[in-house]
Amino acid sequence: MSCFSRPFQALSVWRAFGTAACLFVSAAAPVAHAQAPQPPEIAARSYLLLDVTTNQILAAKDIDSPVEQASLTKLMTEYLVFDALRAKKIDLKQTFPVSERAWKMPGSRMFIDPKMQVPVEDLIKGMVVQSGNDATMALAEGVGGTAENFVKLMNEQAKALGMASTAYKNPEGLTEPGHTTTARDLATLSVRLMQDFPEYVGYAAIKKYRYPGTPAANDTNRNTLLFRDPSVDGLKTGHTDAAGYCLIATAKRDFPNLGPAGAPGGRRLLSIVLGAASDNARATESQKLLNWGYTAFEAVKLFDGGQAVVSPSVWKGKSATVNLGRPQAIVVALPAGSAAKVKTQVARPDPLVAPFIKGQAVGTLKVLVGDNPTPVAEVPLVALEAVEQAGILGRAWDAIRLWIK
Repeated sequence: MSCFSRPFQALSVWRAFGTAACLFVSAAAPVAHAQAPQPPEIAARSYLLLDVTTNQILAAKDIDSPVEQASLTKLMTEYLVFDALRAKKIDLKQTFPVSERAWKMPGSRMFIDPKMQVPVEDLIKGMVVQSGNDATMALAEGVGGTAENFVKLMNEQAKALGMASTAYKNPEGLTEPGHTTTARDLATLSVRLMQDFPEYVGYAAIKKYRYPGTPAANDTNRNTLLFRDPSVDGLKTGHTDAAGYCLIATAKRDFPNLGPAGAPGGRRLLSIVLGAASDNARATESQKLLNWGYTAFEAVKLFDGGQAVVSPSVWKGKSATVNLGRPQAIVVALPAGSAAKVKTQVARPDPLVAPFIKGQAVGTLKVLVGDNPTPVAEVPLVALEAVEQAGILGRAWDAIRLWIK
């Protein structure tokens, strides 16, 4: 294993950039640094603040502790409904019937009844905007055939997404034994929902909606941050007596006046607040986390997409070297003002023996700040182009040189 280290001058400091242009780095632990900003006091059982653009956890408390899901469950129901739309198994204009079971669902409701045939898009709005348990059940039965079969699909999808600490017992989130998750798993699901279905997640930003013929007083999105902060565009609220008041909020803030150093789009953060004391408290604590994350950390672009981070020698290949980097820009979240102290290390196998295919993982870029030996981020490096194996004579000559070495 070879490890190359050097001080680093950042290409630019971004306070705005698009997620499509940036690399997701390790989110295994919060940003580690001796002078890392301390998060504000958050009145909640557990919380997590994720920089979605860099995929780094900026603050966390008890993120692996089991918690009741409440209506945050509906994020997985959304995922499966959106997947069915993508696969053209259903379409937005298609209507679903309202079963007796859906009609009689307790808790928050869209107020649909068995006399109605409701379009899928309206059911989605009823589930996302109004957090309607009746709309959620109608969608689950329409997509899964039965609610029980839909729950099986939910658990299969959770496993596929790596949500190892999550178990679903129903599609809507009413309290049942064993219907639990963690803040970490909720972050995984939230990011994948936004990443995998950008054409559908916009429903979460709708402030007002009601189905014709239903009560006008039931038309307001329960995510009150949508009305307080124009940068917030999602994602889901939840509440039961067992879960307390919960909110997964995501914001994207734009800084258009950066000039050529800035990237189009914005920087996205995701806050997860679980077990707050009230509706107002979950919104206030989420706002505190988001504001702190945007001011306490800055996004630093280390390398452009396609730029070689390092070009080590290759043995037994048609090329003498291989360029290692990422097809996307490499961007990390650092404590504000610390960009000048960034150092990078590249860990890779030694020797490197061809062949290599384009995109093959070859090493890791470790990002450090100052003299702290703990990386704030670790980024997989891949071969930016293929390196074919040399001919018989070339391989034989390099084999001799390696033996002598």
